[in-house]
Amino acid sequence: MSAFWHWFIVILTIGSILGCLWLIWWAAQKHQTESASGEPVGHVWDDDLSEMDHPMPRWWLWLFYATILFSFAYLLLYPGLGNFPGLLGWTQEGQHAAEVQALEERRDAHLARYADMDVEALAANADAVQAGARIYAHNCAICHGSDARGAPGFPNLADDAWQWGGTPDAVVTSIRDGRTAVMPPLGAATGDDAYAVSAYVYQMGGRTAAHFGAASLARGEEQYQQLCVACHGRDGKGNAALGAPDLTDGAWVYGGTHEAIRASVMQGRMGVMPPHGELLGETRVLLVAAYLLRLNQTE
Repeated sequence: MSAFWHWFIVILTIGSILGCLWLIWWAAQKHQTESASGEPVGHVWDDDLSEMDHPMPRWWLWLFYATILFSFAYLLLYPGLGNFPGLLGWTQEGQHAAEVQALEERRDAHLARYADMDVEALAANADAVQAGARIYAHNCAICHGSDARGAPGFPNLADDAWQWGGTPDAVVTSIRDGRTAVMPPLGAATGDDAYAVSAYVYQMGGRTAAHFGAASLARGEEQYQQLCVACHGRDGKGNAALGAPDLTDGAWVYGGTHEAIRASVMQGRMGVMPPHGELLGETRVLLVAAYLLRLNQTE
């Protein structure tokens, strides 16, 4: 805050309080000298009901003075006068940090019983799975959904299709370290054959694709073997080490329609799972992984 605004606030605040103090004092003195006995002010209702000008009760007057004294004490102890921090050094950031720290200490004490358990043991523990579900709801549901079934661009975590592998270690790594998946755009390489390639990929999962035509499917297979096998394999089963998804399991992150597949081929895709290790800590990462593995087993 600049010096101008600092002094503007100081002068305006103290001036307003002193103005209130003077107004109360003046009103009290006026009543004592002019209308101590209570005089009519000329306002009459119902012919005989007159308004009288009586001084305020003494206890009420002292209550006003007490509030003014309180305001000065408050401004001395807490920030309120421009850049003056107050004698107590209180800040809203500091209070928030203290509350967060207290909450984290309570949370860590609650989760300490899970610290020495591995993912498999946690997945078999009903209380641990419930704790993992709560952590998931607060940190992961915004992308993957409250039921973990994902959305376009966000993988379904409730099925058995794992782009980076579904072993406990692989799931923990995905949560803790994050993932970056890149499908390069092949529009320039495929050209008009993008239609044929996407048609061939469409039928890889066993779906009927006769309507695309035998010649188109044959051309698509030829292009697939040239451009796609390095990542997705000849049989389309993918490669978890590369994050190349299985094209035969019916799980499509960006949609499994022919149009969506063609868009992926032409334009490419880039999916980013941000790392949550620093945000959650090791124990909570393991709990989320245990919840997802247990969810995967029950679906």
